[in-house]
This record gives sequence, C-alpha cells and structure tokens, in this order.
Amino acid sequence: MNPDHPCIVQRDFTVLLEMDLPGSEWARSQLQIYAELVKSPSAFHTYHITPLSLWNAAALGWSAEDIQNSLRSMSRWDIPRDLLKDIEQLVSRYGTLTLSREGTEEERIYSTDTIDAYRAEHEPDGGIKTGKPNSYTIGDRLILAAETPALVDELLTKQELKQLGLLRVDGVSVSVPPENRGLLKQELTRLGYPVVDTAGYLEGNQLRFTLGKGQTKLQLRDYQIKAADAFEGADGLGGSGVLVLPCGAGKTVIGMAVMNRLQCEVLILTSNTTSVRQWVEELKQKTDIPADSIGEYSGQKKEVRPITVATYQILTHRRTKDGDFEHMKLLSERKWGLIIYDEVHLLPAPVFRATADIQATRRLGLTATLVREDGCERDVFSLIGPKRYDMPWKELERQGWIAQVDCVELRLPMTAELLERSMRAEGRQQYRIAAENPVKLEAVRSLMQQHSGLPTLIIGQYLDQLRVLAQELGVPLITGSMSQTERVRWFDAFRKGTIRTLIVSKVANFAVDLPDAAVAIEVSGSFGSRQEEAQRLGRILRPKSGENKAYFYALVTENSKETDFAARRQLFLIEQGYEYAVRRFSVTEAIGGRDAKPGDRGKKKEA
Repeated sequence: MNPDHPCIVQRDFTVLLEMDLPGSEWARSQLQIYAELVKSPSAFHTYHITPLSLWNAAALGWSAEDIQNSLRSMSRWDIPRDLLKDIEQLVSRYGTLTLSREGTEEERIYSTDTIDAYRAEHEPDGGIKTGKPNSYTIGDRLILAAETPALVDELLTKQELKQLGLLRVDGVSVSVPPENRGLLKQELTRLGYPVVDTAGYLEGNQLRFTLGKGQTKLQLRDYQIKAADAFEGADGLGGSGVLVLPCGAGKTVIGMAVMNRLQCEVLILTSNTTSVRQWVEELKQKTDIPADSIGEYSGQKKEVRPITVATYQILTHRRTKDGDFEHMKLLSERKWGLIIYDEVHLLPAPVFRATADIQATRRLGLTATLVREDGCERDVFSLIGPKRYDMPWKELERQGWIAQVDCVELRLPMTAELLERSMRAEGRQQYRIAAENPVKLEAVRSLMQQHSGLPTLIIGQYLDQLRVLAQELGVPLITGSMSQTERVRWFDAFRKGTIRTLIVSKVANFAVDLPDAAVAIEVSGSFGSRQEEAQRLGRILRPKSGENKAYFYALVTENSKETDFAARRQLFLIEQGYEYAVRRFSVTEAIGGRDAKPGDRGKKKEA
C-alpha cells in the first residue's frame, strides 16, 4: 500500500482520485489523457476508462505499458491484474487493422467461390471477366489488413461487414470498395476494432498563398505549430484527426496553418453565420488569399469559391421533413484538398453520413471539447479521425495565453410559491421552474454591481426569462430570431465598449468572438450539458489586460433538479482543473439587499 498515492484503481475500469493529497493535480493531468471524469464531489473524483478514451490515448502515442505505468505510479494499492490485461488488449486493438492502398491492382486473383459469392450479393453482372482463369476486375479496391487470420475469420462472420462488399484476398487481408471506406471504419469502431487508415488522400485543387500580409508574416505560437505538426504527422502523411484546444487558443489560426502547409482549396464548416464571417475576416486579415477567392455559403449567400466557409445548418437544410439535403452537394462541389470541421463536437448526424462518403478528402476537426451529449464520440473518431493533439486548458492559462477564471456556483433559495409549483410539476418542468427562479434577477443585479465596469455577458436558455432580465436591467437581448445584421451591430458595440453588458441566448454558446468579456453570468442552461458549460466559460477566456482575470457564475436554485444537472454540467471543466466555489445568496439579499456582495459569504464546494 502507498498511502500517499491519490488513486484507487478498481477492476471495473473505475479510478477514484482523492483530491486532498499532494499528487492529485499531477494525477488529474495523467487521467485526462486516457480516462473520462464521471463524478466530481470534492473529496473523490470518479474517472472511467473506456475503449474510446484508450484509443484516443493510443492515437496520441501512448502505449498500453505507458498507461499501466501511469496508473501504477499513482495507485494506492496494487492494480488488479485482469484490469491491466484488459487495458493491454484494448490498446492493442488500435492498429490491429490497417486500411491502405498497398497491393491494390487493377486486376487481382480471387477464387471462383469468392467471385460467385460477391456476384450474388453485390454485382449481378459479376464484375468484368478478363480472360484469365479465375481472374476478375472488381474496381479499385482498398486493402484491410489484419494481424492474424483469426481476426479476418471473425470479421467475415459479421453480417454488417459482409454488406460492405468485403472480399478475402489472403489469410490476413480483405479488400473493400473505396466508396465504403467510411462506413467500414465506422462499423469496425462500433465492433471494437478501430482502423488505422493509411489509404491516402486526394490532393485537391492547388491554391498558393502565404500567412501574413506583404512583409508582415503571421507568427504562430509554439503550441499552434505543434498542433499543426500533429495533424500533418511525423511522416507527413497525416490528413485526418481532431485538434483539441481551449476557447481563445487560436484554433482558427491553427486551421490556417494547416491550410498553408497543404496549399489547396478548402471547405470550412462551422456552427453559425457569425462564425462564418469571423473566419472570412480572419482569412482576409491574416493571409494574402485574394478576397474574391473566399466565399460565404450560408442562408444569406451561396458563394462557392476556392476557400468556402459554410454553416452546418445550411448543409442540413431541406425544404420538407422527408426532402433531400440539397446543399450537401457542397462537400463535393469542388475538388477540395481539405475540409475543416470547426466546433466538430456540434457535427450533425446528416453531415456524419455525408462525411462517410468523402474519406479520400483530408479532414481536420477543431474543438474545445470532444464531449458530445448524444454519444456520437465514436463517429467523430472513425469518420473525422482520432484526437491528434490535446492542449490542457490550465497549461495555456499558466503560459498566459488565456485568462485565469474564478468559477462560482451561486446557490439561490426557492420561495415558498416556487417550491409549491415545483412539487406539483414533473420531470423537465421541475427543472425549468428552478431554472427560471425569479430570485435570479436580484442575484444578477448584485453581481453586476460587484463587477461594475467589467464587460459582462448574461447567458441563458429560456427566452421568457431572458426577456424579463432584459426589461428589468435595461440590457440588450440577442436571440436566434434577431437578424444577423442587428446581431453583428450589438456585438460590435460590445467589442468597442459602447455597451458593457449583453444578454444572450444559446446563439452565443459557440464561435462568438467577444475578446473583452470578463464576466459571464449563467442564469439557465440545457440541462446537464458539459459541452455547453465549457463553451460558455470559453466566452471569457481571451487574455485580459492587467491581472488577466475573468469571472464565471452559474446561478443554481438550491435543493432542486437544477442542482443535480449543475453537477454534471461542470464535469468537463473540473477535469480540466477548474474549481467551483459554492456560495449562497440569502433570501434577504435576494429580495432587498442589492448592496450585498455574495462573494463575502463564500465557502468551498463540499458536495
């Protein structure tokens, strides 16, 4: 037993991290590489090691031995042997299957039985007979190579794989039609066999440009260069994967650095029109690409140019519920050399399906968090690519590239009337009643007074609640129904300091650049969304002058459904090293004590 070691590693892939011991911060930095945080009470944090978390670690270069040694170095007791074996087996699956063009030929010898089976199932015409005995041309197929014949035997028993047109080549390999490249990887990942894809990429149309304007070259930070290097790969043959960096780290610049290395036409997909226009402006300001070579493809414009920036929404738009996604053709409109998926954690299901068909195009995912509330992380892994680079948020904070943030969970009381309404309600309605607690108005007033003069964002989920706040506080409200022109006007006024406070709905969760925002007050959210919490804190991460500090407040109604959801919302940020202090706002302060400062009555989170 090592009583000073902070972790208890259990047979069921659970790791308990005791937060009060000296090595807990180092242990947390290790665990976030190959495990996922699932619970975070103050005494013990609970992590779970999953196949996907292990495969992402393997893609970053971690071996099974590295992970086992990491666990041993911080485990209080001996680690169960069966767990170590399971970790070794799961990590070893990454790389067990390799997809390539190596050995593909225009003609390949297949047995008559193989051809007959393929013909019956896939090609009524039976391929094209070449005149050689038992020789057929069946397209330009890719080769899926396994480490053992037994694995190939197992895969060929799977009906879902048979439907993808697999043909056995020899004892340890099968061939597959190139159009099924994405579906094959997606299905194999689901079955527990992630594929290392080395089948290569189309070069795309060339587009020559440099970073910077004239004699002024764009200077990349060290971590931005490392992120671009990671995508390129040590052998220069990379071309698919996800780069994970906090909001404010300059992911747009990293995207441009990758574009610059490839010198090709690029399609950029992002979350909303505001983000589209930010990309367009950044490209115009930080590269010498001619303005007429950069196009916007959105609800307002349909410009297809060598560099095209589009929204996910326009790709998934259809005139009727059962209609076609008529704009999805943009993915193959030009000979793109690279597709950038900005905010890749937001990628809609229809775009996943379309991405499965374009695996020969290089794909770069950019995100602050790979957390998805719909459980589609494996689809990001198999279709966009594994995690290639991950910069911890606190590391960038230590280097001064993003602001230091004080996080506070401000707990508010329920009035008797609110409690009675909540007791009569059920499920989600109980949550909404707590989230729209009218006491939050006084709490917001108090926080605005406490941080008077600092640029402040008030962020919420429910429009009725936000309209009341806007009316009572005399603050502009930005929602999805506001025109893009008016939205931009208010954002510009905030950036210039003409107005110091904005109330925003979830339209500001993603890709809105408000660098001076120093205070964020979250009055309600989308249930337990970890992704949303991280993105909202990201709105205030840009470096600040002076102390480089920012403040994030989550307003939560005590002893309600909202308290439970708040604990889940905070998981990702806690995993990154942020701590929420819990403070309480008293009834007296909420109703009449507008001069009170809730920060004077704080205590650390205990549950």
